[in-house]
Amino acid sequence: MGAGMVELGPGVVEVGAAEAAQTVPPAKRRRVVALKTAAAAAAGRRPRRDRRPTAIQRLFQACRAVFKGPGTVPKPAEVALLRAMLDKMRPEDVGLSSNMPFFRNREAATEGTPTITHTTIYKSEKFSMVLFFLPTNAVIPLHNHPGMTVFNKLLIGSMHAKSYDWADPDDPANESGASSPDGKLRLAQLVVDDVFTAPCDTSVLFPTAGGNMHRFRAVAPSAFLDILGPPYSIEEDRDCTYYTDIPYSEHRMTSNEPIGDEQEGRRLAWLKEVEMPKDLKMCSVRYGGPPISGR
Repeated sequence: MGAGMVELGPGVVEVGAAEAAQTVPPAKRRRVVALKTAAAAAAGRRPRRDRRPTAIQRLFQACRAVFKGPGTVPKPAEVALLRAMLDKMRPEDVGLSSNMPFFRNREAATEGTPTITHTTIYKSEKFSMVLFFLPTNAVIPLHNHPGMTVFNKLLIGSMHAKSYDWADPDDPANESGASSPDGKLRLAQLVVDDVFTAPCDTSVLFPTAGGNMHRFRAVAPSAFLDILGPPYSIEEDRDCTYYTDIPYSEHRMTSNEPIGDEQEGRRLAWLKEVEMPKDLKMCSVRYGGPPISGR
């Protein structure tokens, strides 16, 4: 009898592991391994967990490295990094699906102002991650982001976006002297006036560029992810200010300017600061998507 073989009885021989490996065909060995794996699962053993970080966890970690706090703006390479990560984000990465009842109901509200819902995934003094949900025809009024860099990723739906930057960002005063019966005006240049439908590229705005003041209107039920660095803070003089836009031709800077809304190739408008619209309805809900760790 060869080494590694044990006689269990007349005509019955148990083959050792080394000899078994040599005598059992490869295909049969694979079937045996598969059967053992299935048997382990049937016995209640949990399969090995996928320890790779989720997409939202990777994004959170990147944001934590990129945003340094108030008074700072991410470097171009850091902006490119976050933009690339957000471009790949899917609704499922934050626990959403276009098949959810909210997104399948495309009928506009017949009465009252549609309510906007938001949920905070994470917030610190350096940055915040917030999801917004807009039913059809819901509007986020024209507002600013003082001293902020903001990444906006439309995940589901379709929205009309209109954004402005100040025509002269270095002059915080009323640069034209023009006024309306109830407030001062400041000249702004149009940056974006278009409809976006998911999936689409991530938009980025900066403290003085990229459309720092914007307005959204949902063409269809929509959801988008906002990353703000740093977030709003009344204590640190980063409160949200609302505006209304007025055609440039209605308040020209001089009487001999040509009538129109363009100057030196720029599309212009006047912005007037207003109170937060009284019909703006917003509510918050608990975040129910994949969790993040390392807070």
